[in-house]
Amino acid sequence: MTHNRPHENKTGRFFATLEDAEKAARAARLKSANPKMTYQEIADTVGYSHRGNAYRAIERCREAVIHEAGAELVASEAAQLDDLFAAALEVLERDHVTVSHGKIITMEDPETGEEKPLLDDGPKLAAIDRLLRVRESYRRLFGIDQPVKVDATVHEVTQQDLELQEMLREAKAAVRSEEAQIRDGGDA
Repeated sequence: MTHNRPHENKTGRFFATLEDAEKAARAARLKSANPKMTYQEIADTVGYSHRGNAYRAIERCREAVIHEAGAELVASEAAQLDDLFAAALEVLERDHVTVSHGKIITMEDPETGEEKPLLDDGPKLAAIDRLLRVRESYRRLFGIDQPVKVDATVHEVTQQDLELQEMLREAKAAVRSEEAQIRDGGDA
């Protein structure tokens, strides 16, 4: 498969080379250092053939910076969620005893006859609840639970629309018939 542009991949989509990225960065730095500089001046200085190319390169740089900052923020939030998850998991994995009026409640072990502390499941259940909430936060952070957007258009078809479509079909059929007669020699 041949490509018209030197930087097209097999899908026909443009991809930037390192040289393209460096050129765009130079254009963005120029615009940043000289806000009043026109896009044509930047194109001439950096080597773009048209001011629109300089503009698009600078916009790609802006978008990349925003994307990178957003990715850093997401990574920071994810790290905090990791810490919260680990802390809740530690609570879940520990045994907790039941305490009433400052004293540990015990009960006799039916197998050994020994008094053992009565375990309290409340903290474990609370930790499970926290773990679920942290997972929900992960899902929101990474957009896993985003609703699916559906673009639906409803068209009302009237009797007049149906009649118009029929007239168009008849006209097209008549044109095809005339074209066939012309191709077949005129008299049929």
